[in-house]
Amino acid sequence: MATFLKTQLNSHVIESEESGNGEVEKNPSKTLSFPFWYCAETGIYSSKYPSIKLPEDPFLDVVSFIFSHKNGGVSALVDSTSGISISYSELYPMVKSMASGLHQRGVSQGDVVLILLPNSIYFPVILLGVLALGAIATTMNPLSNLLEIKKQALDCCVTLAFSTCDKVDKLSTLDIPVIGVPEILVSGSNCSESSVFYELISCDPNWDSRPKISQQDTAAILYSSGTTGVGKGVILTHGNFIAMVETFVRFEASQYEYSSSENVYLDVTPMFHVYGLSLFVMGLLSLGTTIVVMSKFDADEMVKAIERYKVTHFPLVPPLLMALTRRAKDGALSSMKSLKQVSCGAAPVNPKSIEDFVHTLPDVDFIQGYGMTESTAIGTRGYNTEKLHNYSSVGLLAPNMQAKVVDWITGSTLAPDCMGELWLCGPGVMKGYLNNLEATKSTIDDNGYLHTGDIAYFDEEGYLYVIDRLKETIKYKGFQIAPADLEAVLVSHPDIIDAAVIG
Repeated sequence: MATFLKTQLNSHVIESEESGNGEVEKNPSKTLSFPFWYCAETGIYSSKYPSIKLPEDPFLDVVSFIFSHKNGGVSALVDSTSGISISYSELYPMVKSMASGLHQRGVSQGDVVLILLPNSIYFPVILLGVLALGAIATTMNPLSNLLEIKKQALDCCVTLAFSTCDKVDKLSTLDIPVIGVPEILVSGSNCSESSVFYELISCDPNWDSRPKISQQDTAAILYSSGTTGVGKGVILTHGNFIAMVETFVRFEASQYEYSSSENVYLDVTPMFHVYGLSLFVMGLLSLGTTIVVMSKFDADEMVKAIERYKVTHFPLVPPLLMALTRRAKDGALSSMKSLKQVSCGAAPVNPKSIEDFVHTLPDVDFIQGYGMTESTAIGTRGYNTEKLHNYSSVGLLAPNMQAKVVDWITGSTLAPDCMGELWLCGPGVMKGYLNNLEATKSTIDDNGYLHTGDIAYFDEEGYLYVIDRLKETIKYKGFQIAPADLEAVLVSHPDIIDAAVIG
């Protein structure tokens, strides 16, 4: 059945309209004139921002790119509990020492190293050290069970792993070397493997045999359910990450009047996820920003960290937004006076949660962003300077990005204010799925567009609104309804904190 999608801005219900002869009804109001950032002929949405010139050197790795930027930063990574830190003057030599040490232990260019760790000030040291060697990093949730770990390790041919000290013995069945990483490196550690870790970061950083790394070389294999729900290895290159650092993190920083080296970010977002990895393991380190790292979430510790370290920026996910708002309401507001900005990503957030936050902390800017593992976290972003008129938007297309909104039944492109599947194109789009050509071809078309599987629309000012996942849409009496819309109705009730709708 041919379907024409149109937006009801208040309810976000997807309607089906069909003429008597089965032809699609066109909305006349959408054929008059369009803004410069939308081409009606091609159906392409372009970024409203000028394109950013990306490095042309084909032999540039993301680690060299990150540390090529001079900044006035002092403390790079700070453990929220102990206060132990790694300074910017220590960080790059430590990364190079890690690469040198791994090389001495037999890790070569193209080998895959598994990082099975919670957030830690040493996580960036390990991952960037792996990449500086020309090896490939793959990350996992440290709470994964042994079966899940074995599956991923076999899928991408892992040759060495890093884990917490308490899991080293449990991972012996992987039949690969496992290096234990202490929460904090202190003398008298009871983990013998931590001495190996100490040796790695104490190696001579000025080794001579560093390989030549291409922007097209694989940097990481991150696992994602993609658009099919089945976990697949997403191949991301050094060029993908360089584009992410430049068009996502560094561009956003350029929009603000204050210096990035004066900012203090709190990291509770998992570094093993593309959201946390892009921001805290790579992008922010190119700016001289101080990153306060929490190994796990605790609401009371979160408030203490904000106050103790005078946190200015807090990127988070929807459940943490709700927790932050609740703590502010419960008397912790005075502890949060240093906050300038809270940004939310990784999952849709219901309008009630946003309104509650904005009302509770009116002096703190709130923005959203959108990206996928398959796009190296690049997609759209809201910026303080825009003074967003609608907090439900995930912002404007990032520089160098293009998009289409496509009717998933007819395949026709859709104009502003019409909902369909979002397609993205740009320098962050993955190389493909590991050992899965069929899934790659069904996700990235011949024109380089990534079919996201997300239902979305652009408004008439170019702001993107993501409604739900296409595969989760509920069909009811000819209507296609997004679960997020029903959830929004449910949480509008004052006695409901959160809701999940399953069709």
